Amino acid sequence: MKTKSSAKKRFKVTGSGKIKRKHAFKSHILTKKSKKRKLALTHSALVHSTDMKSVKEQLRII
Repeated sequence: MKTKSSAKKRFKVTGSGKIKRKHAFKSHILTKKSKKRKLALTHSALVHSTDMKSVKEQLRII
């Protein structure tokens, strides 16, 4: 079975098996957002444990 194309563009699997994601709200209307907020949105985050099953199914890792 093929992986979901949208999912493979948005998520990366780390060496330990966790799934990295990027933050939303960093693409436009940036003038009203503070520098601190924009910098925090730049860094990647991990997918929450409650969403892990869904993302793994989309990536066909399970």
